[in-house]
Amino acid sequence: MGSRSGSTNGSSQRPKPRSAVPDVLAVGLRVVFCGINPGRVSDAARAHFANPRNDFWRLLYAARFTSRLYEPVEQFEVLKEGIGITNAAYRTTAGSGDLRSGDFDVARIERVAREFRPEWIGFVGKEAYRGLFGERPDLGVQSRRLGPTRLFVLPSTSPANAAVPWRERLRWFHELAGRASGLPMRHAVRAIVVDPDRRLLLLHYANEFDSWWIPPGGGIDPGESDEQALRRELREELGLEEFEIGPLLWESSRYFTLDAAFCGQSNRNYLVRVPAMEARVISEADDARWFTLEEVQALPDHPHDLENLVKSASDW
Repeated sequence: MGSRSGSTNGSSQRPKPRSAVPDVLAVGLRVVFCGINPGRVSDAARAHFANPRNDFWRLLYAARFTSRLYEPVEQFEVLKEGIGITNAAYRTTAGSGDLRSGDFDVARIERVAREFRPEWIGFVGKEAYRGLFGERPDLGVQSRRLGPTRLFVLPSTSPANAAVPWRERLRWFHELAGRASGLPMRHAVRAIVVDPDRRLLLLHYANEFDSWWIPPGGGIDPGESDEQALRRELREELGLEEFEIGPLLWESSRYFTLDAAFCGQSNRNYLVRVPAMEARVISEADDARWFTLEEVQALPDHPHDLENLVKSASDW
């Protein structure tokens, strides 16, 4: 799809005021992040996302966009990580609600895409995108492109967006990081392990940024069939040798860059029936536990593919 702006924003002949917060741009970046406009704290610091309560810099690191946690004053250092930063509007305000439509300059963003040729522009908040293009987006990949540059909308990282929890923000940053990585997707199998009481066995993992429960399973090694991979993974993770492999329940993919060699994982999820047994961990997981479906749904760090997991329950 070719470039199309579909907006008259930025068509005024009045020049837009320059910002105290400089653009962080270079040619050929992986992602240019586009915030909505500088707040008072960023204006005073002359740095993007400088409010210490803003999660932007922590999310960059947590999603593996950057190799370490940067401070706002180090903003030009992220260019070497393939990252740039700009804003949809230059004018500093106490809050984004104080902006006017004329503050947004779509022609400038089109010029950034044309002259600097980033692979992606990631809009940090729906309002940054809507202010420029005059339409309300969903989160994620947009159908609109600016030439070859693809567009992605992320949740706002502002402390004013506290209704969107950290885990949800991180999920979207992970997706953009995976899509922009240029790496292949890992093919994997997962076992929906169910006992005679229709309880579900999950493993727990955590790092410094997130924690999650997940069905056992993992990547398919070269030359392995799905069944061979399932049997190997269940033996390695749970010590299981005897079990019944049932039908393929669903397939799903998720982008993330926790593995440096892949942009994410494509899972084929199979029903596996086992006799009554104790949940135990013999792998790198930190816990294993049986759950009823209702208990799984109530988990604060429930499996990322919870919706499909719930839908599959009628086949257990």
